[in-house]
Amino acid sequence: MMRCHKVYIGSDHGGFLLKQELSCFLSSHGFEVEDAGVYNTDSADYPDIAIMVSEKVQQNPESKGILVCGSGIGMSMVANKFKGIRAALCSEPLSAKLSREHNDANILCLGARLIGTAMATEIASVFLSTDFSGDRHEKRIQKITKIEERK
Repeated sequence: MMRCHKVYIGSDHGGFLLKQELSCFLSSHGFEVEDAGVYNTDSADYPDIAIMVSEKVQQNPESKGILVCGSGIGMSMVANKFKGIRAALCSEPLSAKLSREHNDANILCLGARLIGTAMATEIASVFLSTDFSGDRHEKRIQKITKIEERK
């Protein structure tokens, strides 16, 4: 299953329990998991966590990130503001596979209120074990990079 080794993971209060379960699953499968918070179910602002994980993935391009909130939408919106970050909101394994193969996604966003633990672990497994296809998709990633440079 393993492709990348380092995974930065974070959640807000709504995603805390799923984040904990994913962290245990990934650690048991040989991933080095760094938890960026939160550490309980007290109310928290998802942008703070998305910023931390996005910055860590920026600094370590060989790593991947996982962000979990209630819907996954807010986390993906914040993460995609960062240069070089391609965050994909996935609710089933095929989207996770295609986000890696075609889009070279480096952060997976999940909605804890929308999917259960079994589905989340399957999605994360596919995301972390799928390589970028490159080839015809590379030119599209380069176009995304050019858009980022316009900011």
